[in-house]
Amino acid sequence: MTAWARMREDVAAAKLRDPAARGGIEIALLYPGLHAVWAYRVWHALWLRDARFVARAGSQITRWLTGVEIHPGAIIGRRFFIDHGMGVVIGETAEIGDDVMLYHGVTIGGRQREGGKRHPTLEDGVAVGAGAKILGPVTIGAHSAVGANAVVTTDAPADSVLVGIPAKPRPRRAGEETRALLTAPEYVI
Repeated sequence: MTAWARMREDVAAAKLRDPAARGGIEIALLYPGLHAVWAYRVWHALWLRDARFVARAGSQITRWLTGVEIHPGAIIGRRFFIDHGMGVVIGETAEIGDDVMLYHGVTIGGRQREGGKRHPTLEDGVAVGAGAKILGPVTIGAHSAVGANAVVTTDAPADSVLVGIPAKPRPRRAGEETRALLTAPEYVI
């Protein structure tokens, strides 16, 4: 897939997930979360080519400009969307699948200093509410939803809803929509 096609796909994903989105040009020009993802792709390519200092420096410049910090060593899938963006942090060994959405203030972070896998894995279709913290080498199963301000430190199976401090997973009920889950008062701490 060409870079241009990937960018068009990202704009379409933002338009699909953000009810306030008015059009492709507005999204491409005014969405800092999208700008951070596009910059991450450049820095990640440099990281993979062992230009690690340049990649880290570039990621820091992107953080200053967008308020979103994505380590260039993280692995991020297609159609990843960060709504609002400010305060999002994604660690070096994080793995994020396709069609994942994060809101502002989300941390995909580590809990230990030892080397190896230190950051979470979010499988395809995961949505994470504002202010949530997912910490350590945990796996959040596909199509799960993490409520606003939840603190997740354990694995969760696919199709889970995670809320609370510490977050406890429960199965998604029939007909529960992700957007409704992330905005329902009972899932906000």
